[in-house]
Amino acid sequence: MLPVIRVHSFESMGTFDGPGLRLVAFLQGCNFRCLYCANPDTIARQCEKTKFLPGDEILRRALSEKAFFGRRGGITFSGGEPTLQAKALIPLCRELKLNGIHICIDTNGSIMNRDTQVLFETVDMVLLDCKQLNADRHRILTGRQNTVTLKTAELLSEMKKPVRLRYVVVPGYSDSPEDIDRLGQAFSRFSNIDRVEVLPYHTYGKHKYEALGWEYQLDGVREPSHEEIDQIVDRLEAYFPCVWAQ
Repeated sequence: MLPVIRVHSFESMGTFDGPGLRLVAFLQGCNFRCLYCANPDTIARQCEKTKFLPGDEILRRALSEKAFFGRRGGITFSGGEPTLQAKALIPLCRELKLNGIHICIDTNGSIMNRDTQVLFETVDMVLLDCKQLNADRHRILTGRQNTVTLKTAELLSEMKKPVRLRYVVVPGYSDSPEDIDRLGQAFSRFSNIDRVEVLPYHTYGKHKYEALGWEYQLDGVREPSHEEIDQIVDRLEAYFPCVWAQ
């Protein structure tokens, strides 16, 4: 039997978290406390919705949906922060690979150890979430430091692992020209970056904070306009050959 994985929920036919149609497994537990988190109920190590699933069950579910994946789709492990469960994910990902299923990991890149390295070697693509390059502003946004994310990017570059770099645009927190230029200057040297994904801040998860009895700390922060996102895309295109906005 494969190791048990803490899973919050699944999404079938996902089109946002990696190439093609995907089964998205949202894992339970995260080491960041992002102010804009759309899934705050995945932060704790477990909650009422947490499922403790043997990897075999996740494998069976992926195989049952494989016909819909086509040539480009597969499974994405998101969260939460999936690398917190890297050791348990490694044997599951090896079985998924043996069955011809494309694997993505969506990660904040903040955990660097032998298990995460083996996990990155095993999967097909990494969706790397960069929150902010400025250390102080990153700490405000996430409650954590950002020193490891760039090291993770360097490791993935050495592996020649395909990466999609993701960046959430939060007005007043991560949208200044300096923020965007710093992102471009830090990551444009990595030729393994498949594309940059610009993700506008939204309040879709606000009701979850209310349900949890938590204060929504970005209350009053507006969503960026289409024009502002277009300007950021234009600015990033000076650094990267492929920039995409949600």
